[in-house]
Amino acid sequence: MRIGKIANSSRSAIVVEARSGDWRNVTSGAAICSVGAAAAALSTGALREIAEACPPVQLDETALLAPIDDTARILCAGFNFGAHATESGRDVPAQPTFFSRFPTSFVGSAEPIVRPAASHTLDWEGEVALMIGVGGRHIAVEDALTHVAGYCPMGEHSVREYQLHGTQATAGKNFDRCGAFGPYISAASICPEPAKMEVFTHLNGEQMQHGRLSDLIFDIPKLINYISAFIALRPGDIIATGTPPGIGGRMTPPRWLAPGDTITVNIPGVGSLTNNVIDEITEP
Repeated sequence: MRIGKIANSSRSAIVVEARSGDWRNVTSGAAICSVGAAAAALSTGALREIAEACPPVQLDETALLAPIDDTARILCAGFNFGAHATESGRDVPAQPTFFSRFPTSFVGSAEPIVRPAASHTLDWEGEVALMIGVGGRHIAVEDALTHVAGYCPMGEHSVREYQLHGTQATAGKNFDRCGAFGPYISAASICPEPAKMEVFTHLNGEQMQHGRLSDLIFDIPKLINYISAFIALRPGDIIATGTPPGIGGRMTPPRWLAPGDTITVNIPGVGSLTNNVIDEITEP
C-alpha cells in the first residue's frame, strides 16, 4: 500500500493505493484529510478496507504533492554516515544529532525545486525518510519499528552558504521549496528491511551518492528511541536518517545545483523521487 497527496481543486486530498494501480480518494470517501491520519490507519491495519470503500481516482503523478501535513514535525539526523561526517570535516557523533525542517521547504515529486535568489550554493542530499504511524514517548529500541508506517525518498537539499553562517543549520535547511519529498509513502510491509535499504542520488543521470542503511552510525530504531525521549512522536511525523558521502560542496571545485539540472533520489523497493531545478522568481 502507498499513501499520496494530490492537488484537488482548491484543496489537497489524500489518496491510497489499496491494491496495485488501484488508487482511492480517502478524503472524499472517508473524510481522511491528513497524511498522518492515513498513516495511523495504515499502522492499525484498517487502511485497506477504508480505501476500498472509497471512490477510485485516476492518479496523475504530475499532480502529486509532498505527502507532508502542515503540522508534521520533520526531524533530520545529521552526520549519520561516518564517511559523510569525515568528508565534512566533522567528528563522528557520540549521540544522534538532529535539526528541524519546515513543510514549506519541500516540494513533491515532479515539482521543481527552487534555487534561492539569496545564494546559489544549493547542494544535494539524498536520504531515506520514514513516517511515524503509531505515536509514543520513550519508545524502546526493540519496539521502534512497530511505530513506522512507511518509508519515502527525501531530497534533503541544503543551501550551504546559509547553513554555515552559524552553528545552527536552520537557515540553510529551510529555504522555501529547496527540498523534495515523495512521491508517496510506501507501507513498511512492502519495503525492504531498513538494514537492507540503499539510497542513490543521481544528478543529470550521473551517480553522486550511494549509501547503505547498514552503514548508519545510529540505525532507525535508535533514532526513534532518541527522539521519543524528548518529544511525543505523532502519526505523520517524519524522520530523515542522514545523507551518505558525495555532496557537491565537498568537491573540488564545489558543484552546486543549477537551473536545468535534474536530481533523482532512488531507494530500491521504496520509491524514486525526481525533480528539476529552477531559479527563484523575485518580484521586480
